Amino acid sequence: MTPCTHLDQIAVARPDQVPGCEDCLAIGGRWLHLRVCRSCGHIGCCDSSPNQHASKHARASAHPIVTSVEPGEHWSYCYVDDAAFVLEGD
Repeated sequence: MTPCTHLDQIAVARPDQVPGCEDCLAIGGRWLHLRVCRSCGHIGCCDSSPNQHASKHARASAHPIVTSVEPGEHWSYCYVDDAAFVLEGD
């Protein structure tokens, strides 16, 4: 597996709780799973959700890393390097 080369861009901690996908809440949409952008803290929905806001945010902002904020999940993903990983302390 390719390692992530963007760990230096992590500026935001993984939140303990979130109200939902920021973009879906704004438009009355629905989501399946939530991700936090580790560069700016944007909460978006996963690619299995109808609107795929997390990956849309990553493309528009060039922010490479998201982390799942689903209960019991502690993995992260780098869109640029196509790498999944677990961050120590998350």
